Amino acid sequence: MSTDEPSVPIVCTECETETRVPLSDVADALTRHNDGKHDGEEIAEVDPALKDQLADLVAEDLGLFEGA
Repeated sequence: MSTDEPSVPIVCTECETETRVPLSDVADALTRHNDGKHDGEEIAEVDPALKDQLADLVAEDLGLFEGA
């Protein structure tokens, strides 16, 4: 993994695992895990705390919090 590329935490509550993968590999890693371990059911996901933080940053950048 390149040290220049950010890594993203992936969690699977059913397997009780957490790993980090390069940002460019997130979609493939999730698909590979969920297909191989959970018959394609979307169990593993990007860490929910990170998803919430990113959503807040995007909303702020788009000005969605202004006037609220």
